[in-house]
Amino acid sequence: MARILIVDDHLLVCEGTKNVLECEGDFQVDMAISASEVEQMIELRTYDVCLLDWCMPDMSGLELSRRILQKQPNAKIIIFTGYDVVPAFNYLIESGITGFVNKTASSEQLVTAIRCALRDEAVIPVHILRQLRRCGAKENMDENGQLAVLSSLELELLTEVANGLCNKDIANKHHTSQRTIERHLSRIFTKLRVSSRIEAVEKAKQLGLIPEHHML
Repeated sequence: MARILIVDDHLLVCEGTKNVLECEGDFQVDMAISASEVEQMIELRTYDVCLLDWCMPDMSGLELSRRILQKQPNAKIIIFTGYDVVPAFNYLIESGITGFVNKTASSEQLVTAIRCALRDEAVIPVHILRQLRRCGAKENMDENGQLAVLSSLELELLTEVANGLCNKDIANKHHTSQRTIERHLSRIFTKLRVSSRIEAVEKAKQLGLIPEHHML
């Protein structure tokens, strides 16, 4: 019996997906409508596959996947979304994502994706593969050809910027100097290939690195 966790801030999506999966007979399905709820659940139970909405109000699916894998490194993470994941493909793969399923997928496609993940097989829809051209694959790489992935601290700093905190406030919060915060932000700008705080926040939202509700 495989244990599946569905995470989506829309209750009807959770319930409908749960009903589809439980019809298989060999899936035991739990659901959550917030990231905070998930963090409590993974302390109590181990999951084989986590089906995560990419954009949720309290935390992005990307950050939630990282937190799940820190606690349960053998879990398979599938992003379940209606958004275009291609711009954030490198970030998602580097974060340990096993696959992607569009919310318009049929019940059969959804079940197949989960069974593939359970066999430790990657799940990438054909329409995504067709968009992953060579130039696009390099879009989020730094000058050394390394994937430009933000660290947990950088994500936290960027979220604070999105919430309207100035460098002084951020420095006070982290008990460090403004100069240190400026260096961190400069590194973030380089990784995201932007030149300002506003551009960095907008790019991070596009890539699903921070929730959409954060605003400058």
